[in-house]
Amino acid sequence: MRGRLPGGDSVRWLALVAVLYTLSQLLFVSPSMGLGWDETVYVSQVAPHLPAEFFSAPRSRGVPLLVAPLAAVTDSTPALRIYLSVVSGGGLFLALLAWRRLRDTRVLALAGGLFATLWVTEFYSPQAMPNVWIALGGLAAVGCFLDARRRPGARAPLVGLAVALAVAALMRPSDAAFLAIPLAVVALRQWRRWTLLLAVVGGLFAGAVEWIVEAYARFGGIGERLHLSSLNEGGLGLHWAVGDVLRSLNGPTLCRPCTVGWNHKPLELTAWWLLLPVLVVGGVLVERRAGRLAAALLPALCGLAVACPYLFMITYSAPRFLIPAYALLAIPAAGLITWLVTSVRPRRRWIRIAVGLGLAVQLASQYALLYHEVQYTVPSHDNETHVAAALHQLGLTGSCLLTGEDAEPLGYYSGCRAVEVHGNDADITTAELIREAAQERTALLLYPGDAVPGYARGWTRHDVDALSGQPDYVVYLAPPPPARRPTACGPSC
Repeated sequence: MRGRLPGGDSVRWLALVAVLYTLSQLLFVSPSMGLGWDETVYVSQVAPHLPAEFFSAPRSRGVPLLVAPLAAVTDSTPALRIYLSVVSGGGLFLALLAWRRLRDTRVLALAGGLFATLWVTEFYSPQAMPNVWIALGGLAAVGCFLDARRRPGARAPLVGLAVALAVAALMRPSDAAFLAIPLAVVALRQWRRWTLLLAVVGGLFAGAVEWIVEAYARFGGIGERLHLSSLNEGGLGLHWAVGDVLRSLNGPTLCRPCTVGWNHKPLELTAWWLLLPVLVVGGVLVERRAGRLAAALLPALCGLAVACPYLFMITYSAPRFLIPAYALLAIPAAGLITWLVTSVRPRRRWIRIAVGLGLAVQLASQYALLYHEVQYTVPSHDNETHVAAALHQLGLTGSCLLTGEDAEPLGYYSGCRAVEVHGNDADITTAELIREAAQERTALLLYPGDAVPGYARGWTRHDVDALSGQPDYVVYLAPPPPARRPTACGPSC
């Protein structure tokens, strides 16, 4: 049996992890799961049959570009989920392949497995969201950087470094910039290797150039876009958000404001996160003794750097924010686990047993969390298609306008244009909304009990129930615009 297993340097270990990663997504994350709020914003930018939803300052065009090839030919949600599952599996393979000259592929396969089996990784990999792609770009970038540093005459790792950073920056320039800080510092210390610094800066700029151009075209410049992004995020600055991260670690998927209790999940489901720093530090020390300090320390530093904004600079949290950090921290963690399993004396076999049990518990707990999250999310998104059908029955078809609660996802499913008067995504004034309502079918969406704004108090009220039969939305429908009279036409027509 042992002779049939791939060798320690076989790429088949990496391919196996990538294939299992894709299959696991298809099996445990329902391909029929509807699109979430942010997904509808991203996909609507390239869906030919839908009006593009408001694209706020913090967003980047990487995800729309990623889904554009599929969105151009079909609006099928299952097709999108399958497409992203397959592409993310290929992305994980390439990201791990960048490390092949630096580490045993079995260690890399373990690192890939540790990352891929986190519930948050599997949950978001088939979704049209940027975090997993930043993670894969960052993992590949650090591997290519170390490979280029080790082989001064090789061009392939320099190209790979630039491309990987460009992908990360295309998805989110701010994350890519934090990721690149440790790389740039190391490159500057080796001043004779100017090509390393050029690849880092060039890749970062290549990925961010679209964001920069759009900053001037839509927001008045880079400074103004950064200012608007900060306002949208609640005001960026020094803020201790570690507590928020721990509260939201196993859900909710968005903790804003983060007021959930500390004991909302069993401690054993959070223990892995508390153990992660120990695994990373231990992995760095083990690799230092083996003469591979850079191969463990640099991904650890880059992982910490890309996590910094979400740990110390924002006032809310979401589990997906730290996905890029997990991908990088998995490298030193896998090194320590491998050392524990392969280097212990026969009399200490209990260590191997403990490690095996720990990994089994971790795997089981992550899939339990994934199952719980999917079971909650699928009915929630199914309800949005149900409400969209009810909106169609109210006459909101063709050229129509939605505003208010959940206007973006419901606008996507109903085919209406979504606008906001208030909040982070405000893109229209009340006066403009009233003028629009006189020209096309318009509805205000409220939750039961919400106060009705003055402009809609004369509109017709309709109650829309959820799939469960409970009240879900109160819809205020503006008077229908006057029918357009046919233009008079004389004999010359």
